[in-house]
Amino acid sequence: MTIRCIALTFSLAALAACGSTPPAVEPSVKPGINKDFLDPALQVAKYEQRFEVESREVYAQRERVLAQLELRPGMAVADVGAGTGLYTLLFAPRVGDSGSVYAVDIAPNFVAHVEAAAKERGFANVRPVLCTERSVELPPSCVDLVFVCDTYHHFEYPQSTLASIHTALRPGGELIVLDFVREPGQSSEWILGHVRAGEAVVRQEIEAAGFTFVRREDTPFLSENYVLRFRRP
Repeated sequence: MTIRCIALTFSLAALAACGSTPPAVEPSVKPGINKDFLDPALQVAKYEQRFEVESREVYAQRERVLAQLELRPGMAVADVGAGTGLYTLLFAPRVGDSGSVYAVDIAPNFVAHVEAAAKERGFANVRPVLCTERSVELPPSCVDLVFVCDTYHHFEYPQSTLASIHTALRPGGELIVLDFVREPGQSSEWILGHVRAGEAVVRQEIEAAGFTFVRREDTPFLSENYVLRFRRP
């Protein structure tokens, strides 16, 4: 049965600990950005053909991206925006039976697909989680690392979602964001239209949510994406 974590109720003290209190009713930064993923008729196979192809940089370079995460046996990791399970299923054997991988997604069909794929491969450490538009729906202090791959620009309510990530991370835990380079005159028209913010804005928003910037990873093997690493103090 799919695991759906109980929604978190934050006290004022907990919100203060996050370093940033999201607005009581945070406005959407891009209304409708997740409409297709919320469609009950979503066809996973269609997205597998889109996401898991050599022409997609984060698929072609997945082993190099994975190496930068420095996963170890016993770690608890959240793949936020797990989609078809590309990285979730790579994480599972690396954290081992003593670790866990939370496959977090807003699309029920993706969550069900990843759950089935993990069972088929014998990965008992994968925990599927159906999130909401405002929260990753993870328990407090449950993970060492949160990985967000080409999904940050789908955070319709970024401060609320970041607050939930901050709470889910253990002190000293890390948030790694991989997203599209958005530069007028350099990026494609699709990226300029689809991705709402460039790297500088993304960093600013995450730091405003109480995270400490660690570094921009050296990724010469990526031309369309960048990787930023943050830490929960």
